[in-house]
Amino acid sequence: MPPTRCAWVGSDPLYQSYHDQEWGVPVHDDRLLFEFLTLEGAQAGLSWITILRKREAYRAAFAGFDPAVVARFDEAKTAELMANSGIVRNRLKIASTITNARAFLKVQEEFGSFDAYQWRFVDGAPIQNAWQSIKEVPASTPLSDAMSRDLKQRGFRFVGSTICYAHMQGIGMVNDHTCDCFRWRELGGG
Repeated sequence: MPPTRCAWVGSDPLYQSYHDQEWGVPVHDDRLLFEFLTLEGAQAGLSWITILRKREAYRAAFAGFDPAVVARFDEAKTAELMANSGIVRNRLKIASTITNARAFLKVQEEFGSFDAYQWRFVDGAPIQNAWQSIKEVPASTPLSDAMSRDLKQRGFRFVGSTICYAHMQGIGMVNDHTCDCFRWRELGGG
């Protein structure tokens, strides 16, 4: 019998793999944090599965999500990215990734790492929620509101509160697996 997963997962093997292996697992690697933040911004207005299917193309297009490389992208590179059918070809989202890479480097300089900056919002430890149903899971919280405000003040774009909360879920700052999901307990629930 297959394991019980969060109701949003469905039957797509890519989605199941992401849910089972990545979603909600604490991430402390700066490059991976930049990747998740970029992909969450790219997802705005689209489905997450759409972005997951484009993930490898994003990795190739954005230099493996190395913020130091992406921060140096220029207009010629932006035009190249706009022609890349493997990613979401939205000029504002592409420009925000470059802008965010520059802001990301400044945060690293100030805090020593983006990890140190971001995880301070939850005092360094995941928030363990105990949702009975997917209907209970919020789209944003006062904490994601605060993170969004702070990121925007630091020059980040495509970091609204809903995007920030999805990012917090994805990188394990919050455990939002529902209680009936096999991953909830594995990631510290209960």
